[in-house]
Amino acid sequence: MKNARERMDIISAYREVGSYRGAAAMCGTTHKTVQRVIAAHEAGEGRPVRAVRARNYDQVTELVADRVKVTNGRISAKRLLPAARTAGFTGSARNFRRLVAQAKGAYRRENSRGRRPGVWSPGEHLLIDWGVQDGLHVFCAVLAWSRVRFVRFATDEKAATTFAMLAECFEVLGGVPRVVLADRMGCLKGGVVANVVIPTPDYVRFATHYRFRPDFCEGHDPESKGMVEHLVGYAKRDLMVPQAPFSDLAAANLAAARWCAEVNAVTHSEIGAVPAERLVTEQELLAALPGLRLEIGPRPVTRKVDRLSTIRFASARYSAPTRMVGRQVQVVPVGDQLRLLDPVTGEVLAEHALLGPGQVSIMDAHYPHPRPDKPLRAPRARTATETRFLALGEIAEAFLTGAAAAGVTKLGGQIEQINTLTAAHGEQAVTAALRRAVAFRRWRAVDIGSILAAGSGVATPRAAGEALVLDLPVAPTRSLDAYRIGGTR
Repeated sequence: MKNARERMDIISAYREVGSYRGAAAMCGTTHKTVQRVIAAHEAGEGRPVRAVRARNYDQVTELVADRVKVTNGRISAKRLLPAARTAGFTGSARNFRRLVAQAKGAYRRENSRGRRPGVWSPGEHLLIDWGVQDGLHVFCAVLAWSRVRFVRFATDEKAATTFAMLAECFEVLGGVPRVVLADRMGCLKGGVVANVVIPTPDYVRFATHYRFRPDFCEGHDPESKGMVEHLVGYAKRDLMVPQAPFSDLAAANLAAARWCAEVNAVTHSEIGAVPAERLVTEQELLAALPGLRLEIGPRPVTRKVDRLSTIRFASARYSAPTRMVGRQVQVVPVGDQLRLLDPVTGEVLAEHALLGPGQVSIMDAHYPHPRPDKPLRAPRARTATETRFLALGEIAEAFLTGAAAAGVTKLGGQIEQINTLTAAHGEQAVTAALRRAVAFRRWRAVDIGSILAAGSGVATPRAAGEALVLDLPVAPTRSLDAYRIGGTR
């Protein structure tokens, strides 16, 4: 069968020479073939329609289409292949992937949302979002028309932190846009009624103070604010990953400010202009900044740090760094935590969990020395006799406190007698005797003397299952040669 190109050559040759045999000689075919091609052309017939070839996946086409529709085009061919095998599909996995790809493409064409690119007006929209990586939270904002980017780091995503970031962003931009578009953040969302997001009262106060309109995107729809979503990923890849880990939040924010100045001074690929230069034009349309920042959240109260380096709040006691003793600190309850702030610098001095009345929260890091293991009322020598006795170590202190608790009278005389035993038997033997006396609760010098006199013959108690070790007497031994009869071989 001749293809379309060969048929066109035959028709052109026939028109040129006007005979079947001449055209056949020019095209290298027979005159009968030329006659059939010319007849079909004059009859208006095109190329014969090729019969549709059956595919090995025809029997599961409807199954695939239904599953793709139910899953909104998200199911994978790997997950769907077992069901297709059960339905009778016997082809290869590669052929089945082609079928699923065709079904997904058809579904997307039929269910396309018909998105249009965003057309932004100067001074109109600011898009904000949070991201997190390795425990460090990053706040990102983009001024839509000029594409000016703002990035800062924080330790949480609470409402007060978000408001502080927005306030700093407005100050960097030099004005306030008309609309701030955010996703449905829990710190800004008070509720949802009929798909309408209700902002929290604090967010309404903040927006009223700065004179902008809060707006929220659709739920589970990152495309509606893809500009700032891309910025979050860009900041993670280009700023956070190369410099991780961040040990100092202030240093991290300085690095973020330098990074923003760098990227805002480079021509943006989408708008074909430098964002920092565009901002100069857009600032004329931004609303003026208010004279003061709005204080959101509970009002801080002032407390004085006492000599114990603690403050009292709601009948509970909380520790503060010792360098703040005698100075005032601000106490701010935030959720289930209590923050202690330096009233001058605003530095967070401590964060405690809120406690009930009468409870105490102490952090060892607030004190220059760790809590001592021994009580402050530990034995302290006052005489030469006591000094010699306590020089035996911790076992001497344990013997002294145990004897006092047992009510031993004239304990000073007992200690003097033990010192005499120490001079006679040595510190090592007396220390071992004291350890045995403490174990068996024997608190007199006579008991120590008896233990020393017994030496290694005393029994050593063992717990059940432990090996019993005894010091057996050593008998003299002789070699076998001593029993040999003289001259016997």
